[in-house]
Amino acid sequence: MTARPLAFTGCRIERADHVRADPEALAGHMTWRARLLALEGMMPAVDEEGRLAWRTLADAAEDAELVFLGLHEGRGCFAAVPAEGDASPRMANPQLWSLMATLAPEDLALYGGARSLVDWHARHRFCATCGGRTKLAKGGWQRNCESCGAQHFPRTDPVTIMLVEHEGRLMLGRGLGWPEGRFSALAGFVEPGESIEEAVAREVFEESGVRVRDVTYVASQPWPFPSQLMIGCHSHADDDELAIDTTEMAEVRWFTREDVAAALAGSHEASFTAPPPHAIAHHLVQRWLEQ
Repeated sequence: MTARPLAFTGCRIERADHVRADPEALAGHMTWRARLLALEGMMPAVDEEGRLAWRTLADAAEDAELVFLGLHEGRGCFAAVPAEGDASPRMANPQLWSLMATLAPEDLALYGGARSLVDWHARHRFCATCGGRTKLAKGGWQRNCESCGAQHFPRTDPVTIMLVEHEGRLMLGRGLGWPEGRFSALAGFVEPGESIEEAVAREVFEESGVRVRDVTYVASQPWPFPSQLMIGCHSHADDDELAIDTTEMAEVRWFTREDVAAALAGSHEASFTAPPPHAIAHHLVQRWLEQ
């Protein structure tokens, strides 16, 4: 992989599970020294230097649910759960798209984790078992039902995102509703009872009609829209004949190394637009070209 870190990775906050699990220890960090991540709904506020803005716990609403993000230089870091979550794709918010390109990597990683966590709380105020109200527990890394006592935990949905190679060419696809010319790696959720390798093979076949083999893991990336873990893989195909699922894909095509190089270079003569640098698909394509 390229030395450039993947977006949303590299958070410098210590998660401090020993503090989450100890009410007295947690209370000991909820002092005037604690920091509160400044959020406007689900969007972060930034200071005059373009870094994440922080407040004190005194700035939180009186009835706010405060999630413990962890410790930074010995200080407790918290975020308040918003009134509503946001499960919309990041493309629906141009401001968020711009933010992803301008925030410092460590700030983007911290915001991504906090966004996933507070979004989960905002959308899980009621118990999936009995429908009763839930309350925040373990510093925000759990919710307990006040009626039946069921325990609920923040979830991360695994998604395979994979390159398919055949005789020196790369398969990429354009999803429904994507801009003309924008291509990326195929992707799909891992389903119950599947291994990563099986999910890669199934998703590629469903979307392109191509059978793959020799699936290998490359890298992973947390993706907080709303809370996914992108599992980057590489695979090989023995046949290049396409049978595209038009209910999911607008186009699926094979590209040569020259095509890929031109797209990554941003050439005006490129045959497609490459995935943006903050997406793991960009790193997968770059790695393939370098090899």
